[in-house]
Amino acid sequence: MLVTNETKNNKVIPIFFATDDNYIPCLDVALSSLIENASKDYNYVINILNTGLKQENMDKVKRLQSSNVIINFCDISEKVADIKKQLRDIYHFSVTAYYRLFIESLFPQYDKAIYLDCDIVVLGDISKFYNTDLKDNLVAAIREQVVYNHPVFSEYAEKCVGVSRENYFNSGILLMNLAEFRKHKIQDKFVDLIRTYNFDVIDPDQAYLNFLCRNRVKHMPTGWNKESLPEEVEGDLHIVHYALYKKPWQYKDVLNGEYFWHYAKKSPFYEKVLKMIEDFDEEKKLAKERANVEIVEHGLKVIGLEKTFYNVFLKNNTATI
Repeated sequence: MLVTNETKNNKVIPIFFATDDNYIPCLDVALSSLIENASKDYNYVINILNTGLKQENMDKVKRLQSSNVIINFCDISEKVADIKKQLRDIYHFSVTAYYRLFIESLFPQYDKAIYLDCDIVVLGDISKFYNTDLKDNLVAAIREQVVYNHPVFSEYAEKCVGVSRENYFNSGILLMNLAEFRKHKIQDKFVDLIRTYNFDVIDPDQAYLNFLCRNRVKHMPTGWNKESLPEEVEGDLHIVHYALYKKPWQYKDVLNGEYFWHYAKKSPFYEKVLKMIEDFDEEKKLAKERANVEIVEHGLKVIGLEKTFYNVFLKNNTATI
């Protein structure tokens, strides 16, 4: 259904996002920044995974197409319908986060692809990320800086998912080795895990990906996925990721938020973005602050559970997945 006639040309860089209508303004900012800073030596096929979007929003985003940029909106409703009720929508995560796990089967023409979250600004040349030598690794990814710096989340990563805090990666910026995903049936394993166990987690798709890709990760400098934390950037700053609960379209004091506003001002969604920050009143801020406390409390709860990735599969070295 979603297969195109594109050839496996090394001049074509496939890039994936996932969104709903609420996040379209942020997607537009991310796309604008990516395209502006991308090398002109490549052709970019950008696939937007969704389960239904307003036509007017798609039309506005499509204005960004050019001679070397194609934007496709890919409705994957049928693909996820059977499992959607088991996909958890918690805290500031959306069920769209899970869509990246279906790329391997939906797009068999690609052996390698980039996946990007919408809450980013791309400041560097994305082709450099794509040209990373993955060897037989499943993904190239960047250390999850919140998990690395927060004692509860560090303990959660190690005791629940079975991945050290140093190696636990953020799933919002990925170079995916789709050929290896198919070889090791990562999608099938994910579906089996969520149907059989549906583990209690605090970071929906990210926990599953870290477990399934453990020991098969090419770790990249944080400059390719710099979260809004006051820690030194490793390498050049290529991608700013507003991965924390504070988003620049909600709060005015977000670290590196100026990059978002630079591109937002050029977007046809600018007035909508201004309305988003205006509508984010004190009641909503308090609710988000409560959620930020609750996710830590939830992490502590999950650490104490018997049914975790680590306890079920890794504790006695009996992993079969």
